[in-house]
Amino acid sequence: MSAPHPEKPAHGLRTLVLRKNEDRRVAAGHSWIFSNEIDVARSPLTGFSPGECARVESASGRPLGSAYVNPMALIAARVYCHDATRPLDGELLRARLRAALGLREALFSAPYYRLCFGEADRLPGLVVDRFGGLLAVQMGTAGMERLRGEIIDALTELVAPEGILLKNDLPGRELEGLTRGVEVAAGSVPDEAVIEENGCRFVFPLAGGQKTGWFYDMRETRAMAASLCAGRKVLDVFSYAGGLGVACAKAGAEGALCLDASGVALAYAARSAELSGVAERVETLEADALAGLKDLRAQGRRFGLVSVDPPAFVKRRKDMEKGLAAYRTANRLALELVEDGGFLLACSCSQHVGRDDLRKVLAGAAKDAGVRLSIVRQCHQAADHPIHPAMPETEYLKGFLCRVERPGRGL
Repeated sequence: MSAPHPEKPAHGLRTLVLRKNEDRRVAAGHSWIFSNEIDVARSPLTGFSPGECARVESASGRPLGSAYVNPMALIAARVYCHDATRPLDGELLRARLRAALGLREALFSAPYYRLCFGEADRLPGLVVDRFGGLLAVQMGTAGMERLRGEIIDALTELVAPEGILLKNDLPGRELEGLTRGVEVAAGSVPDEAVIEENGCRFVFPLAGGQKTGWFYDMRETRAMAASLCAGRKVLDVFSYAGGLGVACAKAGAEGALCLDASGVALAYAARSAELSGVAERVETLEADALAGLKDLRAQGRRFGLVSVDPPAFVKRRKDMEKGLAAYRTANRLALELVEDGGFLLACSCSQHVGRDDLRKVLAGAAKDAGVRLSIVRQCHQAADHPIHPAMPETEYLKGFLCRVERPGRGL
């Protein structure tokens, strides 16, 4: 006999019951509910359709909030509201997006920012980046996919964009039982976008670009690095479209070398340098990062500032040991290229890598490279990527700016 479906009460939401002692994290404000935390005898997951909204209760019947459910996913439910009877509908969606826009308009004077950052903006699974008149949208969960039409309508009403691109090619959609793809949802979307950031103009691909096309999360870190580089030579490793290298050149660096494995990305970096009026001080090098760093070392090159901002080396917890070793190798090679008294900017966007993990990686890399490090600044994701205080997972970007001293000065 199949398990009974949870009955719908008058408010229209079926009830999702958590197992005994599995309510503490949710009660503290965390949005995620894992499948093994659910009492499937009392509320079988098979009774819910992907994206369906549900009332969440503790084992004792205490209401915890409303969540949307996906019986196919490891994160089986995501809480979006403390009111246990509130469906996630167009009205609530619009209210949350208005609040998110209000925060960005208070923070930034121009329409270039992440407009919505999922759980931190109380819309789990939804990411929206604004590139002037263009929006790039990612719906990473079945709950958000179910609201696709409402999301497009709400964004259209909110900012009247020229075009909306659904950049739903992220791998996480497969874990939700969703297909991957990129499509224009509204208006007209060109192949490229141009934004203004840190006094520069950048051009990058939309449909064919990484993630949503641009990495706004490093905006403030790039500005900080640029403030240190006047008269220095800069190496931007894993540069993508040159966000850091071009900003440093604009701020007075003697020269900036953008190193990336993608020739397409480097072509955009060169175009951005031209748009920003610093083409004569920006070079590009197409190479695997580690191989490129070794070649530069063999050439005897040294730089006053080296930035290492790789893609996530640790995508799953089981990859920690291998991923941390990769971070250590990349930063050791980078340190060998930093001049005495120069700076290393080391970042990680791996959610599973903590700040202390990265600090230990740098200590090991410094030992391997035979240099002394002093951490002079800690770096975080930019303000348009707010952090949910009850969800450490939303603080994914960590970085350290380190002064590098070489032996031989009696220190």
